[in-house]
Amino acid sequence: MAPPPDIFDAQALDLEFWLKPRTLSVIRPQSGEKAKVLYWRDGEVIDSAYQELCHILRDVNGKETAPIDPKLFETLWGTQAFVARYGIEQPLEILSGYRTAKSNARLIEQGVPAARQSLHIEGKAADIRIANLNAEVLGGLVRSFRQGGVGFYYRAGANGGWIHADTGLKRSWKG
Repeated sequence: MAPPPDIFDAQALDLEFWLKPRTLSVIRPQSGEKAKVLYWRDGEVIDSAYQELCHILRDVNGKETAPIDPKLFETLWGTQAFVARYGIEQPLEILSGYRTAKSNARLIEQGVPAARQSLHIEGKAADIRIANLNAEVLGGLVRSFRQGGVGFYYRAGANGGWIHADTGLKRSWKG
């Protein structure tokens, strides 16, 4: 198979891609949790799987779970399924999902880039990365789904940066 392109474009997907069952493979580096969850089949979200994914995307610091916008799971799944077509099958690293207002405020106090009115507080955002996939390429793919905001957070080092994906207004930024 040819190497993956420098830029992925979700608009190139066919209808068949969107009709197949959806399994998310995720890891939470902060808690060490790993899961592979079939959450959508035959046009319907599987409630028990949805609940499991909401738990995985919980506020690990505040230890609270909240409903996650199902459209966010669609973006996360689409991202992972699209890059899998190019042989990139690592789990999606969830660095941050839902956050309580208190946890979000604590991050701001610590100087971590976090918006005061963060969509993480509403269960509509996740900070993600895929091992060995450049943050610029990952963010470009997420942006091509046209489902909400995309933030590019570049960092040097072994773990590199991450991408903020949300289901809010369609916009992008670098942090």
